[in-house]
Amino acid sequence: MENQKTLFKTTRVDTPQIGLIAGWGEFPIVIAEALVKQGRRVVCLGIRDHADPALQEICHEFTWIGMGRLNRSIAYLKRHGVRQATMAGKIWKFRLFEPWAWIHYLPDLRLTRLVLRLLKEGFRDDQILLAVIQEFAKDGISFEPATHFAPELLVKSGLLTRRKPNTAQERDIQYGWKIAKEMGRLDIGQSVIVRDGLVIAVEALEGTDRCIERAGELCKAGGFIMVKVAKPEQDMRFDVPTVGVQTLEKLANAGGKVLAIEADKTILLNQKEFINFADRHRLIVVALKAGQMEPISSFNTSSC
Repeated sequence: MENQKTLFKTTRVDTPQIGLIAGWGEFPIVIAEALVKQGRRVVCLGIRDHADPALQEICHEFTWIGMGRLNRSIAYLKRHGVRQATMAGKIWKFRLFEPWAWIHYLPDLRLTRLVLRLLKEGFRDDQILLAVIQEFAKDGISFEPATHFAPELLVKSGLLTRRKPNTAQERDIQYGWKIAKEMGRLDIGQSVIVRDGLVIAVEALEGTDRCIERAGELCKAGGFIMVKVAKPEQDMRFDVPTVGVQTLEKLANAGGKVLAIEADKTILLNQKEFINFADRHRLIVVALKAGQMEPISSFNTSSC
């Protein structure tokens, strides 16, 4: 942490500012550190009950913000001279349904007007975030995908582990891929869990980890595969599929054996640690491109 603070002291005040809206998970920390290394001054809005407090030590400017405080968020970034921003991290939408959630997530007048307009027009999940980004744009703040600042995080196509899927697992991967893509088109979730041609669990509001846990409860024999993909028209500025060691830990504990993810559209955190964990626990991980049809068994292990 001392090295980070020293780096901040030597950063020029007139270096480019960039805003970071940080949700849950490790991803915002990885992006913040990447931006600092690139010489950017990071102005961070940490979403309450989501963002990691460690961001306060990494970013040049930091404040906590309620999920519904749209106008305050825009004003804070403008006050710090931000004209370019990015989002990173998960937003737990299920918390909106917790008792007394309105106390913490009550939308301000600007967001209320936005939501009311969307309700009249009819909307889906992603359209809310897109509309929020458009509100920032009205005040001169444009959003870029976080992966533009750390493109190395996007997983490349190939077999990532020493072990390869067998013929039955390949069939389940292909079947799960079709289901997951359709789920994405309908804006339900990004992950589906399959065994022997049967869908065991699908991801919805609860997130990937709980989806895996539910699959383990329903399929005591284990041996299932999980497919996680981007939506067919994925906006890379938000809600990009993300996996890390925690994903594999959940999968291994639940009895899963295979993880299939979408190449060039999925963020893979701590790649070396991720692959080492998978190999130690005899898991299979493969990254596929949309429309890729050749047998996975013919792949060579990726060098990522």
